[in-house]
Amino acid sequence: MALGNQDRSGNEGRASTGAGAGAADATAGEAGARVGVRKAYKMFVGGAFVRSESGRYTQVRDHGGAGAVENIPRASRKDGRDAVLAAAGALGGWSSRSAFNRGQILYRLAEMLEARRAELAASLERGGLDAGAAEREVLSTIDRAVAYAGWADKYQSLFASLNPVAGPHFTFTVPEPMGVVVIAAPPRPALLGLASSLLPVITGGNTCVVLASEVDPRTPLVFSEALATSDLPGGVVNVLTGQLAEVLPHLAAHMEVAALDLHGVDAALQRRLEEAAAATVKRVRARALDEAAWFDDRAATSPRWIERFVEMKTIWHPAGP
Repeated sequence: MALGNQDRSGNEGRASTGAGAGAADATAGEAGARVGVRKAYKMFVGGAFVRSESGRYTQVRDHGGAGAVENIPRASRKDGRDAVLAAAGALGGWSSRSAFNRGQILYRLAEMLEARRAELAASLERGGLDAGAAEREVLSTIDRAVAYAGWADKYQSLFASLNPVAGPHFTFTVPEPMGVVVIAAPPRPALLGLASSLLPVITGGNTCVVLASEVDPRTPLVFSEALATSDLPGGVVNVLTGQLAEVLPHLAAHMEVAALDLHGVDAALQRRLEEAAAATVKRVRARALDEAAWFDDRAATSPRWIERFVEMKTIWHPAGP
């Protein structure tokens, strides 16, 4: 009798276990059938992620035509104006911060890039790089942010001077930010080129509007997510995606833009931009570095990159009784 009770208890226990496993399998099946949340890429303007006001998109796939089609916003003239307005609004606050504080914020950006290291590398791989090249580019980008964080409170001493004069005065020269800088980022390297063009601009106290790579527009937008969590005030960096030839001429003629920084822009478009910029006496800088040159730390972290977009202000002061 007792044995029968034990058998019955054991059978009931096994039946109960089987029911639990069935429920677990059903739950696992439901989880396996779940549709993941796909990433919706947006531009970064004024510290917020926005769609193009025109509603237009460029469709991209992974390198080689693999993967699903994804929509990347295609910036319009209105998007460019909105970005310039955001950059102009942020200029006063950013340029008036202490150099030490700007360095702290840039170091925070390096921290956020480190946290997104795997995501950035995966995005570069989808854009056509192999795993080793993608990892190298991400690490170089993080190191570049750290380097400019270090320059934030040091470049002033290199460029400033006390000038000899004849007479009862003393005069000194100090660097000051120019204002809103429009940057055409190089097509490759999509991440390192973007970071290396904008970092010296904002280190010098400027704000910027960046036209991202047309070859790999997704990675710059992932980079923007690191910007959004880096303590960088909204509007200091604005990232647009789209066609350079469509947006840049309007920005080159914009009255609030102080300078253009062009990388990898073809000669015909560059001439159009220079002509448009001449009407408002903008500073235009153009470089056509090959892809390998962006990885040269000695050249790409030089304070001369900061100097390209600062103005030297000379002050005279009476001396003596």
